Amino acid sequence: MLTGIHFLLTYTCNYECDHCFVRSGPRTEGTFTLAQIKDVLKESKKIGTVEWIYFEGGEPFLFFPLLVEGIKAARRRGFKVGIVTNAYFGISEEDSLLWLRPLQKLGVEDVSLSDDSFHFDGKDVSPARRALAAARRLGLPAGTICVEKPKTGAGGGQAKSAPITGGVAMFRGRAAEKLTEGLPRKHWADFTECPYEDLREPKRVHVDSYGTVHLCQGLSMGNMWKTRLSRLVRKYDAEMHPICGPLVKGGPAALAREYGIGQEARYVDACHCCYMLRTALLDRFPEFLAPRQVYPAGEGER
Repeated sequence: MLTGIHFLLTYTCNYECDHCFVRSGPRTEGTFTLAQIKDVLKESKKIGTVEWIYFEGGEPFLFFPLLVEGIKAARRRGFKVGIVTNAYFGISEEDSLLWLRPLQKLGVEDVSLSDDSFHFDGKDVSPARRALAAARRLGLPAGTICVEKPKTGAGGGQAKSAPITGGVAMFRGRAAEKLTEGLPRKHWADFTECPYEDLREPKRVHVDSYGTVHLCQGLSMGNMWKTRLSRLVRKYDAEMHPICGPLVKGGPAALAREYGIGQEARYVDACHCCYMLRTALLDRFPEFLAPRQVYPAGEGER
């Protein structure tokens, strides 16, 4: 049962972190319009089971007026609202209050602040910690997200559909290139399940301004600008999906066997294996492996 819609409000970010699932950065394009946000919220209400709306990125605070109007629209439709941010605005506790007070007044019920070495060099109190202190002064529910840089022997390990609250980076997106060097690897046939996402019955999806409905970053249910979001969700059948079908039956190993790819390689974990296999299938399934920008440049032409 789908209970959460997570807006990738923008792919633009003031950081360009090595672990970023969606390859966000200062030059990355793709931002919602207010009209698009309202359309998705209308469709989310039609689904009937959605309780939470999250605004993420990229960095959603880079488009603060749009973020505020999106929150207002979501609250008017009766949704609980959360935000994920790198808290770049936390140059002081007092300044953080300026940014967070409007959210407190709008009834935002969760603020997740990225506080780790990908976002902060550790020389002083981090922006996220300043923002957290400000949130507590306001009575705004908030917490920090800490993603550790992987070390030799580390392998990941979030539960299915769990929010990311700690642990090593997931090896997809930019992390598949930047963070896997030197880590131990296993044979592709060892990865017989997806331990990170419930692809058969997803509890949440991410949506972007291109229309992509992400089951996992870069793995699309379909395009909501071509088929209404409520219909996509209602008609979704994992076993009929060309990528999810093999994955739910036998994990990345089944995907490799289904299309005869990746069997000469070894991978850090199931997430790394799946992402690299999908990269090799980009040109074959562009509708379901989207948007193209979350994958390595030029890899789809192999």
